[in-house]
Amino acid sequence: MQALVLSDTLAYRTDFAEPVPAADAALIELCLAGICATDLELAQGYAGFRGIPGHEFVGRVVAVGDPQHDAWLQQRVVGSINIGCQTCPECLQHGPEHCPNRRVLGIRGQNGAFADYLTLPIRNLQRIPDSVPDKAAVFTEPLAAALRVAEQLAQRPAGEIAVVGPGRLGLLIGKVLALAGHDVVMLGRTPASLALPSSWGLQTGLAADCPDNRFDCVVDASGNAAGFTAALRLTRPRGTLVLKSTFAAGAALDLSKIVVAEITLLGSRCGPFAEALTLLAKGAVPVETLIDGEYPLRDGVAAFAHAAQPGVRKILLRR
Repeated sequence: MQALVLSDTLAYRTDFAEPVPAADAALIELCLAGICATDLELAQGYAGFRGIPGHEFVGRVVAVGDPQHDAWLQQRVVGSINIGCQTCPECLQHGPEHCPNRRVLGIRGQNGAFADYLTLPIRNLQRIPDSVPDKAAVFTEPLAAALRVAEQLAQRPAGEIAVVGPGRLGLLIGKVLALAGHDVVMLGRTPASLALPSSWGLQTGLAADCPDNRFDCVVDASGNAAGFTAALRLTRPRGTLVLKSTFAAGAALDLSKIVVAEITLLGSRCGPFAEALTLLAKGAVPVETLIDGEYPLRDGVAAFAHAAQPGVRKILLRR
């Protein structure tokens, strides 16, 4: 089958073996997949992943490992990315997101979605409502990740929150927090980066123009060390800094303000797929305006290069 394979470099291959679903899993034919910041970081060496990357996808179930799951055949699906062991206390009490033995689709120990076919356990799958087109459904995973921030901040009184990084994920976070009643300010490095957030009805500003200690709550969705530094600068003493970026940082980061100003750090990762699909079905988030290009898998290396360009948001891959 076709696949984008990451070893020392990212390469397009046509000789990769088609996966076989386990008894509890489905074989999924790819329809669309999205390149995100984590994929770009994996290609730069983040997490040491080797194999097929890709975890944002829409697909169709074409085979199952056990006939008891035949009802899933030909269903259009998305899938949550964490595959837990299902036996440890973390899995049994909270779910697979922090299972010490977990595999993560296209990120850790499990080949991902940038291929003709992928496999996932049936328990990870969510059917896509008929009203949600593929080009919206492909945003389910990042929208769910954005909703996780709203979940974690749900006990805070509605108020002003800054989101540093108006890119692929940052814009989704800003919109979700605004829908939750918060007064959101999207902060970027250039005026051009703020055009789309403004069209979504969000307040915008340049991070460099904001004074130190401006916000009680800041979300770093910049995807780079400079963005983290800016987000920390903007966070008030005894404020909250939500870390949403994953990146391969080479330079040392100055964390002294976290201690001196008693900043609360909040890590944030995966979120609720069902709620994300509900928002997409309502048309509450104009995700398709994030799409900046679409490539066939055979041009996947060029697609990655496009996605890595400054200011580019979502690049899609298709079979």
